Amino acid sequence: MPLVTAALHPAPRLRPWLATCAALGALLIAGPAEAYVGPGAGIAIATTALAFVVSLVLAIFGLLLWPLRYVYRLVSRKRPPRPARVKRVVLIGLDGLDPELVQRFMDAGRLPHMKRLAAKGAFSKLRTTFPAMSPVAWSSFATGVNPAKHGIYDFLVRDPNTYLPDLSSAEVKGPKRHLSLGRYRIPIGPPQIRLLRKSKPFWKILGQYQVPCSILRVPITFPPESFEGTLLSAMCVPDLEGTQGTFSYFTDCGDVGDAIGGKRVSVKVEAGERVHANLEGPANPFLKDGRKLALPFSVALERGRSRATLRICGIKHLLEVGKFSEWVPLTFPLLTGPLGIVGPKLRGICRFRLLEVKDRFRLYVTPLNIDPENPVMPISHPKFFATFLAKLYGRYATLGLAEDTWALNEQVLDEDAFLEQAWANHAEREAQFFEMLARTPRGLITCVFDGSDRISHMFMRYLDEGHPAMANDQSSSADRERYAKVIEDTYARLDEMVGRVLTDVSIDDPRNLVAVISDHGFKTFRRGVNLNSWLLANGYLALKEGHATSGEWFRHVDWERTRAFALGLGGIFLNVVGREAQGQVEAAAAPLLAEEIARKLTGLVDGDLGQVAIREAYPSHKIYKGPYAEDAPDLVIGYAAGWRASWEGVRGVVNATIFDDNTKAWSGDHCIDPELVPGVFICNHKLLPADHEPAISDLAPTLLDLFGIPAPRYMDGKSLVPAQ
Repeated sequence: MPLVTAALHPAPRLRPWLATCAALGALLIAGPAEAYVGPGAGIAIATTALAFVVSLVLAIFGLLLWPLRYVYRLVSRKRPPRPARVKRVVLIGLDGLDPELVQRFMDAGRLPHMKRLAAKGAFSKLRTTFPAMSPVAWSSFATGVNPAKHGIYDFLVRDPNTYLPDLSSAEVKGPKRHLSLGRYRIPIGPPQIRLLRKSKPFWKILGQYQVPCSILRVPITFPPESFEGTLLSAMCVPDLEGTQGTFSYFTDCGDVGDAIGGKRVSVKVEAGERVHANLEGPANPFLKDGRKLALPFSVALERGRSRATLRICGIKHLLEVGKFSEWVPLTFPLLTGPLGIVGPKLRGICRFRLLEVKDRFRLYVTPLNIDPENPVMPISHPKFFATFLAKLYGRYATLGLAEDTWALNEQVLDEDAFLEQAWANHAEREAQFFEMLARTPRGLITCVFDGSDRISHMFMRYLDEGHPAMANDQSSSADRERYAKVIEDTYARLDEMVGRVLTDVSIDDPRNLVAVISDHGFKTFRRGVNLNSWLLANGYLALKEGHATSGEWFRHVDWERTRAFALGLGGIFLNVVGREAQGQVEAAAAPLLAEEIARKLTGLVDGDLGQVAIREAYPSHKIYKGPYAEDAPDLVIGYAAGWRASWEGVRGVVNATIFDDNTKAWSGDHCIDPELVPGVFICNHKLLPADHEPAISDLAPTLLDLFGIPAPRYMDGKSLVPAQ
């Protein structure tokens, strides 16, 4: 019996069917989000009453057919051709865990449980992907193939028609038809919500052989694919605004200015004790003018007690300075009439943090997460699985990038608030993981915890003496010393979680395999390189007459005189005839041009420091082989440790500055030469062949082999299991 049937009782199956069959409606278009300096996937919502009726009919029909489908699966299921070598596999994904730091902290006695795991079996570096980015590497983990076979090369991909960025992993498009009724525009039919990652994940293959699988928060699983198991999506699940994370910040401090990754809203404190404002949501898909949804709220201040009372959606919430609220449910009415709300509603959740109330008013609001109790888009498989977890443990963060790095970058949140948020998200995920671990006595369970990645991004400056971000830091010496321990303490806390697993799962039993893995390591990020500015200076990119800079997203680039441009965190695209809308490079000449640019960029010296900034530039036709190789950037840039694509360059800004200091809190990174940032592999089985350095793409065929299933021939990875 599949895990989903055995673990989640049959009684609630009708209600999930109502949810899973619900027709989805309009696409809510949002501007770029800046969590990883890129756009969102969009958001789709449930619509018409007709859709509900259809859903009800399909649900009843599906319920009646369930016994027949179960018998069919039982009779037709495949059986592994070889005996399984294990009964249970537990994979703990710790995003961004660095092997050098793991070794250092092991030697210092901070990671006793990982050390015990390694002593029992194996500890090795794990080769990452080209480029060394989470969406790319975790996609290779899932599928066992190189990027040219799964099609993910970055967080972003360029639209060849507009030269603007799109999210690389998911696509959400609105319905093709609408019914026009005055100022209303009623969507008819479902939208398309599509996962862009190609190839088949290993858990789908395991499910075909009736091996129970529970897949929790593995990146690039949105929207979730159907398979015989349970799955909760992670990285690239959008917020309600369709972005990868847009916070809100309300203050009475005067000129609020602009904020990358968020919205700053100026408010007034009335009579010294009350604030009225609107929490902005996505565009209303039912209105032709695309007006934004908004929820009015009020905050009654108690300045002397450092607290306030928030009232939103008719419910009061007590806020205390310096503390996050619980998850607050939100209901945006989409259609209203003279008798009140008469149409569907958009539901979400967020958390509030009262930052200041005595002398000034400052309030932070997290991005508007999809409500796991009432998901407006599919974020789990089966679709009720997200709700099941919420009923067990309460509402939780569903946003793929839930740790608000840009709020810390923009100094809206301080370091302590960011850490509190990161560990609260981790606690939610940890509870879900141990719940499903208990429900998976055989088969495979994996969960990816990404706090290690986000914390490393934001606190690496405290491990790197002389980092530019620390030049104007006003922290006390005590705070600096405390924050210098944050990454080490993070590793130690994760090690404690590993210890809990080792208590529940015996690593002395050869039928159990327990492994800790990471997708890449980490280095400091001191200096930015604006590749677009370099391309301009070297005659490969041109600006329109009269413009010395481009503005964001190539606004003033002259595409008719441009041969190459950089987009994303690690790639350069050529402006190819027949591929890009205003292509200037003939397809036959493109490989030679890519090699020419690669030669010039390899060994590029940062003139301000006299040090090499780019270790090697790789023409993609030399490193990628597969059916989706043509979707890759034409060059992949392998930065030296300490350098990375600059913030302006990633946002499509072209100017005269090629090298600049990175002064943001985001001070560590891995988007550099992949040879410099391998991941981690720790396991209680001896799975390290002498003739093969393990790679993240090896894990899929290894897991199949452990359960007696041969890997598909198209997989690039090799099984690490010793031959018997």
